[in-house]
Amino acid sequence: MSIDMAQFHQVFFEESFEGLDIMESGLLNLDMGDVDAEEINTIFRAAHSIKGGSGTFGFTDVADFTHVMETLLDEMRDGRRQVTQSAVNVLLGSVDCLREMLSAIQVEQDVDKVKVATHKKELDQELNGEEAQTTTPAEAVSEKTEVNTPITGWNISFCPHSNLLQTGNDPVRMFRELGSLGELTAKVDFQGVPDFYHLDPEECHLSWHLTVLGNIQSEEIDEIFDWVEDECDLSIQPITNQIEDVEHNQTEVEVSAVDPAEDSKEKNQEVEVSTPANVTTKPAVSSNKKESKKPSAKASSSIRVDTGKIDTLINMVGELVITQSMLSLVGETFEENKIEQLKKGLAQLERHTRELQESVMNIRMLPINFVFSRFPRLVHDLSTKLDKKIELVLVGENTEVDKTVVELLSDPLVHLVRNSLDHGIEMPADRIAAGKPETGTITLEAYHRGGQIVIEVRDDGKGLNKEMLRSKAIEKGLIAEDDILTEKQTYELIFMAGFSTAEKLTDVSGRGVGMDVVRRNIQALGGNIEISSELGQGSTIAIHLPLTLAILDGQSIAVGDERFIIPLGAIIESVNISKDMINRVAGKGETFRLRNEFLPIVRMHEVFDVKTVKATRLTDGLVVVVDGQGVRCGLFIDDLLGQQQVVIKSLEANYRKVEGVSGATILGDGSVALILDIPGLVRLSNQ
Repeated sequence: MSIDMAQFHQVFFEESFEGLDIMESGLLNLDMGDVDAEEINTIFRAAHSIKGGSGTFGFTDVADFTHVMETLLDEMRDGRRQVTQSAVNVLLGSVDCLREMLSAIQVEQDVDKVKVATHKKELDQELNGEEAQTTTPAEAVSEKTEVNTPITGWNISFCPHSNLLQTGNDPVRMFRELGSLGELTAKVDFQGVPDFYHLDPEECHLSWHLTVLGNIQSEEIDEIFDWVEDECDLSIQPITNQIEDVEHNQTEVEVSAVDPAEDSKEKNQEVEVSTPANVTTKPAVSSNKKESKKPSAKASSSIRVDTGKIDTLINMVGELVITQSMLSLVGETFEENKIEQLKKGLAQLERHTRELQESVMNIRMLPINFVFSRFPRLVHDLSTKLDKKIELVLVGENTEVDKTVVELLSDPLVHLVRNSLDHGIEMPADRIAAGKPETGTITLEAYHRGGQIVIEVRDDGKGLNKEMLRSKAIEKGLIAEDDILTEKQTYELIFMAGFSTAEKLTDVSGRGVGMDVVRRNIQALGGNIEISSELGQGSTIAIHLPLTLAILDGQSIAVGDERFIIPLGAIIESVNISKDMINRVAGKGETFRLRNEFLPIVRMHEVFDVKTVKATRLTDGLVVVVDGQGVRCGLFIDDLLGQQQVVIKSLEANYRKVEGVSGATILGDGSVALILDIPGLVRLSNQ
């Protein structure tokens, strides 16, 4: 009998990552000076479980490293050592190191032994009472190659994945930022670019070899590539005075000696030989494209389901079987007098199918705490770095949302929280001068409203200055001086590409390459993002997202012979309009007056080029008033057909992206209906 070890490995990694989250949360909750035996016991048990599991599966590097952590925790637990900020910081760094080690082992990459040795040395120094010396990764690399070797620049191999452009990231913008740090030269690799007829303009087929010269810190380089780390293969390596010329000459010889046949076997061969082989600053990021196809350690391939949900699902399947048996019996002995019994059975089948569907969807629902749990550590580290006192408040952590939404929500929320930390919350002295407590508060709250989940990021900082936002936008050429903006439009300037209010560049924020990507990613999830702010009091950024990306409640409409689906949550009302309600604006299209508000009209048959006989005049059809990201418009249609739940199918994956359409569904009669993207249609109405 063969044993599938991969299955046990997967369980071990999942439990280990959960244990690391427990350790991190426990360390952040420790009170300095006091020994909370129960809290330390919880941290110790998590470390002990990881050590035992890693020893069982032969991951000796992990077991040895965790053993040193256990020794330090054991001394705290026994009261032989007080809880100090220094010890907590070293343990938090060790948790990060353990996470990187396990992630590397999970995808069968080499563990960064230099980083492991650095953290192990810090643990030993803490245990022995010596002053821990903080060593940056770049310094650790320098020690490995040559002590005190001055760095004069960086070699960067940047190989984007094909979907990089679709995530809203732009290599040109990143190269521009690199060029602002020093003298930049770039060499493009056209290998792998398809011929013209097979070229997809939305995919990235190029890779680059970059050299940037100057006295540049590794953190400055890392910050530029932070947002694309999961969408590329990246290698960043230092250039030093002693080895620069020798390495450069070797590179030229080796590149020219590469055999074309060998080069075709390994697409990234040129990247590997064009940089010093004995220097590695970012070992956690693969520079081999074959490795990039392996599953990411961060992506969970399984869901832990509460047994109560499983029991509900099993019960529903049982009810469905009973109903199916009843209908089979009716079919075998069908007579006219059994029509009522057949109708009753079909109604019961419909009810059970709906309940089964809801039960299955409920299994995919995860508490938002899967995302929120990473922020206490983020706030702890950044507030220390920025010399600010900040308290994080989490509300509604148990609010459930679809697993897919949870996985895609993490990065946008991280960026919003970092912005609140850097731009929102003032320095303690400034807060006291403004009559506020010196400790600022950032609140993360999640709750359900209608068919959506709402996530708010609130801070009690200085708020947004509308005049400053406007002047910055004019200065950067994003708007004209005579443009008239509403308060909402002024706040939304921060979502424009290249916009930043930072007075100076930091490694936390300030390059203006993030907030536009945040909004684009939220819109890709079918949601929207809103800002409200009061100068001197703070700001609130609210994200509205659908509870699930698989099923929605929709209103079926008719436009000519075609059927479309409007998400039910977007509909305000439907009205018949009369002649006196219509107003035509020269060059701007048509509007109609609804309770003293003029709304633009979108003629659906014109947008989708559908022939219609019934409703050629506005007074002949219906106008459905919809809301898209806080802006309303009227959709002119032929008729309303009925409400129904629809299963969402990706139109982009099966055909291509269509403006104003978010997906498609298959109706009961087998026909296909397009699901309307209301924010997209609102944008069309304003063009």
